[in-house]
Amino acid sequence: MILKDIWLDVKAVKERDPAARNALEVLLLYQGIHALIWHRFAHWFYQHKLFFIARLISQLARFFTLIEIHPGAQMGHGILIDHGCGVVIGETAVVGDNCTIYQGVTLGGVGLNKGKRHPTLGSNVTVGAGAKILGSFDVGDNCTIAANAVLLKPLENNVTAVGIPARPIKIGGVPIPQEGTGVVSAEAHMKLEARMKELEEQILKLQKALETGENEEEKL
Repeated sequence: MILKDIWLDVKAVKERDPAARNALEVLLLYQGIHALIWHRFAHWFYQHKLFFIARLISQLARFFTLIEIHPGAQMGHGILIDHGCGVVIGETAVVGDNCTIYQGVTLGGVGLNKGKRHPTLGSNVTVGAGAKILGSFDVGDNCTIAANAVLLKPLENNVTAVGIPARPIKIGGVPIPQEGTGVVSAEAHMKLEARMKELEEQILKLQKALETGENEEEKL
């Protein structure tokens, strides 16, 4: 089973990373694959309650790959960890099949209580570089979390989320109308500038009228 999962991970990298030339290169030179291989053995020991050995393996993997996956995390197959430096995946995190995770991603918790405290990613989820997904909630299938986003709430299937905190902007590739976000469109900005110029002209006219009136009073 472990060997099958490793092969599916290698295959996923070869198919989805345009820089990958062949399976042997991926297996020998890609640190994301190395981190997943180490993790799958560590997870086996974790499941058999050999926690010290499991954690020792994960710490060695972290040292060599700069990718930290807790041995308790549940990782699906066909996962692509691209570049991978700085990736942190917590103990109760679940990552579904065919997910793509870029460098600097954190699947973390927000509390000190034991039990489920890390996110669950569905299948075909893409998490952009530097994104943080914090808390115990589900991210649906086929979702995309943009680079540097901070996701604190669950997402339904096929949602694209951006921002801090992250908010949905697309569902199934269709933009969601954004209301009350405080964003001023280019058209609204031009209208605002035109109105300001109009008000400035009115103020100048008023000032000239006042100055003319004062001059006439002085002549009298």
